[in-house]
Amino acid sequence: MPTEPHPPGCGAPRSRPTLEVATIFREHGDAYRRSHTPSRDQLRAMRAIECCRTVALGGHLDACRSCGMTRPSYNSCRNRHCPKCQSLAQAKWIDERRRRILPTHYFHVVFTLPSELRALARFNPVPVYRLLFHAAAETLLELGRDAKRLGATLGITSVLHTWSRTLAYHPHVHCIVTGGGLSLDRERWVASGRRYLFPLRVMAALFRAKMLCGLRRARRRGDLRLPANVAAPTWFDALVERLFATDWIVYAKPPFGGPEHVYAYLGRYTHRVGLDNRRLRAIDDGHVHFVGRHRKLVTLTHDAFIGRFLQHVLPPDFVRLRHYGLLAASHATTLLEVARERLGAHKPDLATDELTWRDRFFRITGVDLRICPRCATPTMIRIAELIPRSSVWAACIQPLDSLDSS
Repeated sequence: MPTEPHPPGCGAPRSRPTLEVATIFREHGDAYRRSHTPSRDQLRAMRAIECCRTVALGGHLDACRSCGMTRPSYNSCRNRHCPKCQSLAQAKWIDERRRRILPTHYFHVVFTLPSELRALARFNPVPVYRLLFHAAAETLLELGRDAKRLGATLGITSVLHTWSRTLAYHPHVHCIVTGGGLSLDRERWVASGRRYLFPLRVMAALFRAKMLCGLRRARRRGDLRLPANVAAPTWFDALVERLFATDWIVYAKPPFGGPEHVYAYLGRYTHRVGLDNRRLRAIDDGHVHFVGRHRKLVTLTHDAFIGRFLQHVLPPDFVRLRHYGLLAASHATTLLEVARERLGAHKPDLATDELTWRDRFFRITGVDLRICPRCATPTMIRIAELIPRSSVWAACIQPLDSLDSS
C-alpha cells in the first residue's frame, strides 16, 4: 500500500453535518411528490439526493490488512445539485484552473437579474440564463476594449447562481475578472487600477441595455414564452420599456489580495448548491430551520423548503460555469499564453495530475482513508464491491418510469 506523504493544504479533520437535506427529502419527499407536480429534472434530483451514499447506490467494502476491521463505503450520486457531492469536483476544478491563472490582481463583479424579470426566467430558464451570461460578459469585454478605458481584452470566469441565502429565486452571475488585459495589438499588458475596474453606473447601464435588447430579439424569434398569468399581449413590451427607465444594480466586491487566492475563493462559488448541509440547524415535525442572511434563522415548512430547494434545479446539460475573453477555451493556447508572456510569467508547474481522489479527500477533510480507524495503520484496502451500481440505480429511479410512459 503506498504511503507517500499527502499533498499540503489540508486542515484538521472536519466533522460531518448532523443534519442533511437528504434527510428532509427521505422523510417528506413522498408527501411532497403526492401534493405537488415537480418537473422530471426535479424528480431526478430529489431521487439522487435521497439515494446518495446509501446502500441503494451500492459501493465497496474496505478492510484493514493489519487488524481485519471492515467498513462499507457507499457510492455518491454525483448529481450537481446534491450538497454532499461537490467537494471533490470543486478541488479538482481548482487544481485545473490554477494552470491558467495570470499573475495579476482580480475583481469580483456580480450582475443580478431584476426582480421584474424573474417570472420570465422561470418560464424560460435556458434562453434567459444564457442571455444573462452573455450580457454580463459582453458588458465587461466591451468596456475593457474601449480605448478610453483599457483598450484590452480581459479574462473572465462566470458562474450562475439562482438563489438567495433564504433559498428565494434570485438569478445572478458572479464574474471573476482580471485587473487588466492584453492590448488589442497583443503587444503589452494593460493593467487597471487596483481600487475599481469600471464605474458601477456605467456597467449597470450597459448591462441593462444588452439584457433588454437581447430579450426583445429572443421574443421576436419566438424563443420566449410568457408566464401563464399574463393576459395582455402588450405586457412584454410594457415591461421592457419600464425596465429601461429603472436603475439596475451591479455589485463589485473589493479586489483580491493576490492571484493565489482567486480560484480558491471562486471554488466556493463554482460548485455551491442552494443550501449547504452545515447551514441546517433543526428539523422538527412541521418545519425546517436553517441559517440565512446575516446569520439569521430562517424557518420554513417541509413543503416550502423542498419547493424552494427544487426551484434551483437547472435544466439538463446547462453549463453554469463559463469562461470568456483570455480565459475562453478557444484562447487557452493562444491569447492566454501571449498575455502570460507580456506579464513576464511562466506557466505554473503544478503536480496535481498525480493526485488520487483519496489525496484530494485528505486535503479537503483532513481524513486519510488509508488509515484504519481501529489500529491507525495505513493498511486499508478495497476487498469487495457491494451491489452493482447499474441495477440499484435503475431501481432508485424506478418511480420516474411512469413519467416516461405518460
